[in-house]
Formats: sequence, structure tokens, C-alpha cells
Amino acid sequence: MPESVTLEREQQEGMYHNLEERLKKNSRERCGVMFLYCPGSPQLENLVRECLRQESGTEIEVLKDASTSTLAILLPEMTLDQAHYQALLLKRHLEETLPDEEAKITLAVFPGQVDPTPGVLKQMAESTRLSASSDIHIFTKEEAASEPGRILIVDNDDTIREFLRIRLKMQGYETLEALDGTSALELIEKWEPDLVLTELNLYGIDGLPFINQIQRLPVENTPKIVVLTEQRVERTISQCFQHGVDDYITKPFSPVELDARIHRCFQ
Repeated sequence: MPESVTLEREQQEGMYHNLEERLKKNSRERCGVMFLYCPGSPQLENLVRECLRQESGTEIEVLKDASTSTLAILLPEMTLDQAHYQALLLKRHLEETLPDEEAKITLAVFPGQVDPTPGVLKQMAESTRLSASSDIHIFTKEEAASEPGRILIVDNDDTIREFLRIRLKMQGYETLEALDGTSALELIEKWEPDLVLTELNLYGIDGLPFINQIQRLPVENTPKIVVLTEQRVERTISQCFQHGVDDYITKPFSPVELDARIHRCFQ
């Protein structure tokens, strides 16, 4: 995959990490979060700020996912009822101002029953954008529980990476890709995947040194590691397990078996 595509995905993820940092910075203070999707209006951010400033009397912070044009709106110190009232006012204002556009809105208040992780926040944004209903949606704990696992695919073979990306997406996982060990280590720190699916033969750092570097990264939760490689030497396999690898699969591989092995790692 071209580096520009990987960079674009990193930038998309940055908005949700930024939102998480804002919410966790003041974790003791209640804050409503409203996701709004209303494509077709270049002035949408200004319309939202003006409307909510007039109705609530406070400055409202708005973040934008540039890839989907979905807005994340922070509503400080608001309860769910208060945030819902503001959403109703905003929806009515947009219907009057943009009669040809349909505004879709999802709401939640933090702290609440779920943590505002980038995955949960992105899930809220996606449910807003893909919603078939025009009703204001309240995001639930049950929806957050279905947050997909994150898998980083590391392989210098374009065909293998593309196949794994498509296969894992079909299984509901969220993926990013890296061509070599060095860029993989950088992505693990920034993106914090749940699992790294990696070849051992990589450019730059590879093999056991690469495995050891993953486990030494300063991340909150060290990702699980599944090796998917052409190396079949028993000593190499044994050393990988001794160094904390969760599973070892050799190429060529069965896609069905790969699905089962990865699913087991997430249980």
C-alpha cells in the first residue's frame, strides 16, 4: 500500500485521539459529545457554532473528520438531557437553514458507562454517518461493547497485505498496514493496535529483534503478536514462542485457519 494512504489513515485517526485527550484531560467533569453528519454544506461548522452559542450561551468546540466531513461537537458540563435538548434545537435550525440536507446526530455523555477511546468515538461517528434514521440516536454501552479489534498488518508483500486487509475487514476488524519493522514500531506507538500480524523477514529490523522491540514499546497495552511467515525452521518457531509470540502460522496458509487463530487471540 502506498505510504500516502497509510499517512491519510493516520491523520484520520488523529482526530479521534485528539478528542479522547480533550475528554480525558477533564475526566472528572461531565461533557456531552454530539456527532453530526450533514454533507453538502461547506458552512456547516459555522452554522453549528452560531446556533449552539446562541442557545447554550457558551463557546462550543467543534472538531472535524476531514475524510468523512463528520463533526464532533463538545458540550461541556451538560447532562444527557441537556445535550439532547441542544441536539433538537440544532437539528431544527439546520432543517430551516439547509432544507435540502438531512442532519444525522448521535449523542453520548462522558464520563459514563464506557470510556471515550478513539475506537469508541470513531464507532459513534461511523454509526452517525451510516444511520438510516433521521432520529437523534443515543449511543449505548451495548454498542460500545461491539468495538472492533485493531490489527496492524506487517509485510513487505503488497499482495499479501491487500489480501489480509480485505479478509480481516470482512471479519469486522480495523486494520492498518506497514511495509517494514521500523514503520511498524512507529504505528504501534501512535495507533496502539490490539494485535500485530507480522512476517519475520522484513526490511530493516526483523525477526526476534523486531518482536522484542514491540514488547518494549511504551504503550499502555502491549499488543498480541501473531507471526505469519515463510520460515518453517523448528528452532525459529520455538524461539518466537519463548519470546512471547501468541501464535505462529506458516505460509502458504488456510484463510479459515487464520480467521480461527486470530479470533482465539481476541478471546
